[in-house]
Amino acid sequence: MRPDPYVSLLRRGALVLVVMSAVALAGCTAAPDPTPTSTGDPTPEITTLGETPEASETPSPEPVADISIPASCEDIYSAEMLSLLQAGNPPLNDPGVTLDSTEVVAALGILRSGAQTLRCSWGLPSSYGLATNVTIVDPDQASAVRDALEAAGFACGDLADGTVCRIQQTEEENSFGESHYLRANGWVSTRWINFAPQGYTEDVVATLWG
Repeated sequence: MRPDPYVSLLRRGALVLVVMSAVALAGCTAAPDPTPTSTGDPTPEITTLGETPEASETPSPEPVADISIPASCEDIYSAEMLSLLQAGNPPLNDPGVTLDSTEVVAALGILRSGAQTLRCSWGLPSSYGLATNVTIVDPDQASAVRDALEAAGFACGDLADGTVCRIQQTEEENSFGESHYLRANGWVSTRWINFAPQGYTEDVVATLWG
C-alpha cells in the first residue's frame, strides 16, 4: 500500500517546524551579566584603631625659683666673698651701724612694712661700709620696687633670670650708691658708702639662687 501523498507532506512540514524550533532555541542563550564599571571613588584609607600621629613635644618652661631667708648673714655669700668682706671691712653686723639698704622712699616703706627680711652690714659706724637686706616680696611688691627704682633714675637690666638696678653718685670725696636685684619672690637691696666690693651683688645672687 503506497503512502498517501498528503500525509507525507504533513509529516515533512512537521519535521521542518521541529528543526526550526530547535535552531531558534539554540540562538536564545542567556546574555552574561554586565560587568560593573568603576565609579571613580578612591579606595578608602584603612586606619588602625589606637594609632595617633606623633606630636612633637614642647618642653615646659622651667618654673621660676623662689628662695627662703637664709639662717644667717654668712649664708648669703660664697666662701671667697665672705673672706674678702671679713678682711676688708669688719665687723659683720656691728650694732652701731644704722645704714639702711636703700634711700628710695617706696622701697624703704616695703622693707619697714613687716616683710620677712634679713639685714647684714659690714664695717663700723662711719662713712665707710655697706648694708644689705634679703627680703621676701610678693609680685605686687616686687613691681612697686622696680617702678620706684626706675622713677628714681636707677639703670635697670637683666641678670641671671632677674632684674638688677644700680645707681652711683659722688659728692666731694665720698662715693655712694645702691644695687637692687629682683627675681621671683626675692629682693636683694644694698646701699654702700665708699665700700663697693667688685661683684658683690652677683655673688649674693649666685649664692642664694645657685
